[in-house]
Amino acid sequence: MSKFADIEIDPGIVKRAADGDARAHEIIYRAFSTPVYSICLRFTKTPAHAEDLVQETFIEIMRSIANFRGEAALGSWIRRIAVTKSLMFLRSAWTKRGQSLSDDWDDRMAGEPVSHGISSHPDDAMDLDAALASLPDVARAVVWLHDVEGFTHKEIAGFMGKTESFSKSQLSRAYQRLRPLLSTGEIAEASGAAIGSY
Repeated sequence: MSKFADIEIDPGIVKRAADGDARAHEIIYRAFSTPVYSICLRFTKTPAHAEDLVQETFIEIMRSIANFRGEAALGSWIRRIAVTKSLMFLRSAWTKRGQSLSDDWDDRMAGEPVSHGISSHPDDAMDLDAALASLPDVARAVVWLHDVEGFTHKEIAGFMGKTESFSKSQLSRAYQRLRPLLSTGEIAEASGAAIGSY
């Protein structure tokens, strides 16, 4: 579950935050702002958009913290809010561009990798961040949610308002796209387990 699982906040701080304590709000913000920013940046690829989403996420957290029941870790709850805000941003971007959240991979990705500005030489292997950045928004979001954040296909489908099959299809196609980019070397070894199966 990325960095969220490593962050522990005293339940007393959460209670104080629920009661409107500004210092408790600050403690929660300082503890979780970096991993929230990381998620938002993965989805948006633009620091300014990620910063805006961090603010939106924490506004929602502070508005809703009184409803936090503690059935899951605070980090899990915050992570879900950050993911939801990021996906809402992407949906908005898709709408503005006249695109839908659909399985349009083949339309966008037809042709050889070279035709998309990607070198066909193994010596030009890209790092994992650059490889992920080369994916369409939907595919990148699915890979990140599944492989890094640990969400199931059912959960991803729920976030995106799609079916589990949609999530599985996007992940499979993203893996096909990533394999040639992550040729040999440390990155391929580090990501091999994740990219090998789902």
